[in-house]
Amino acid sequence: MTDPISSGSGTADDPWQLLTPPLGSAYTMHRDIRDEVEVIVCTVSSTVLLYDARCIDDLNDMLVAHGDWIDLGASDEKKEPAEGTVEAWGRSPDNPIGGWYGLRKGYRGRFGMYVPPLLEHLGLAELEHNNRSNRMRAITAR
Repeated sequence: MTDPISSGSGTADDPWQLLTPPLGSAYTMHRDIRDEVEVIVCTVSSTVLLYDARCIDDLNDMLVAHGDWIDLGASDEKKEPAEGTVEAWGRSPDNPIGGWYGLRKGYRGRFGMYVPPLLEHLGLAELEHNNRSNRMRAITAR
């Protein structure tokens, strides 16, 4: 189900308005081109994170293949994520791009915090909204 709290069309002029999984912090995301790469620009207060836009389709494909709930496991770039989580997959050499979907050095982590609500908004995933230890699962193949 699409998150009723989210809005926006994903452009710079009308970014997706999202909330972190615990519903405690607002942020925006939009598509853009940076250095000839399609990216998702994630703005959290004054901090800007960049994710390779392929993460949307790739994460959805992984969720469909996984077939069940998976922990988000969000963590900063310098912290090792828990194995078997969305965060670990988002930086694994075994994912479709062979490493980090986060593109801005020093700000490549938190994939498991900021990308899952976008998939929920796009109607691709179901996401829990607990205070801690949230999970997600695919709704449909893309």
